[in-house]
Amino acid sequence: MQVESEDEAEAACAVVLTPPLSLEGGLAAELRPANLAQRVLSLFLNVRPGSDLSHFQLPATFNLPKSQLQLYGEGVYCAGEDLLGRCARGRDSLERLACVVAWSISTTRPPIFGFAPYNPVLGETHHVSTTSGCGGGLNVLLEQVSHRPPVTALHATDARGEVRLVWCQSPAPRFHGASVEAAVRGARELRLLRHAETYVIGCPGLLIRLFPSPACEWSGDVRVVCAESGLEAQLSYCRTRRSFLGFGGGDARCVRGRIFRSAEPGDTLCEIDGFWDRQVTRRDLATGEVSVLYDAQRAIGDLATPVVQDRKGVSASESAVVWGEVSNAILKKDWETAQQAKRRVEDTARRFAKERNDRGEVWTPKHFSLSQNKSGDWECWPLEDSVPPAPIVVPSSSSSS
Repeated sequence: MQVESEDEAEAACAVVLTPPLSLEGGLAAELRPANLAQRVLSLFLNVRPGSDLSHFQLPATFNLPKSQLQLYGEGVYCAGEDLLGRCARGRDSLERLACVVAWSISTTRPPIFGFAPYNPVLGETHHVSTTSGCGGGLNVLLEQVSHRPPVTALHATDARGEVRLVWCQSPAPRFHGASVEAAVRGARELRLLRHAETYVIGCPGLLIRLFPSPACEWSGDVRVVCAESGLEAQLSYCRTRRSFLGFGGGDARCVRGRIFRSAEPGDTLCEIDGFWDRQVTRRDLATGEVSVLYDAQRAIGDLATPVVQDRKGVSASESAVVWGEVSNAILKKDWETAQQAKRRVEDTARRFAKERNDRGEVWTPKHFSLSQNKSGDWECWPLEDSVPPAPIVVPSSSSSS
């Protein structure tokens, strides 16, 4: 990211990190203004059904105090249980696939109706490490590699070289009159290097219902596929019952699915059933044994907030720096200052884009290569084999208690 000339250490002082989305407390407990549903509906009075909302500009009063990069990253580095490490330690291919399914469910965090993260600016980065867990700690790096369309790349590696994550994601929110459907396009790969297995993992969409009763829920079908083992899982994020004209429909946090061999899709090995905010169970059809696949309370019940460990090492393109002034004002509920600071960030990004265009320069990502495949989907690949330790860390449970 191109930035104004400034002292890196001074920029690091402006780092603003906020609690991750979790089942207990955190931002969800703080962001509950009155008349929220009416305020949200007023945003879409002049928006046509079918409109692409990728660059829809929200007032700061509707923003979470963090960027979309931080939300993506939190799904990887903020966890109360070492599910990624469990994937790497799985005894056989079926157990490892089940563990990957559990980990993929853990990246589903409680959404907050009426609030959205900042749209990242081009070149914005986010670099965080964990101090324990998977392979002795996980190093995570994200970069906004495209602005139009918005594309985010993620690379994560562990200290022992057992796990590697590579994501390339592009949100595609659309307004449908009574709802906003935010699908996420792109690939999420998890590589278990010791087992020479690659898992391609889908992502549910976010459905924001405006009528008849405002709500925010994860929905859609997700596949988890491992070509090397020939196993895959299909999950459905859905309601427990069908709704009628938007009414009823039971619990919206249901997860159902199955595990099977790709060559024999009709032969189910395991059934998956539960709720992503409580427990999800796995039933082995061969033995009838039922076990807990995923426990949300343990995985995302009460999560630690990242902290700055090395202020001088924080980049000026770090997301928590770029949006630091905006987030600080939002936390203080100083809406005028927040809106002005947000406008400065966006105006600066537009000015840099115009200057590059005037000079005939083509912007290239710093940490990833970027291309489009024949289907028109974006593909990203990290330029380095591993991610170095970050100046921002997530405290271990023992140090954060």
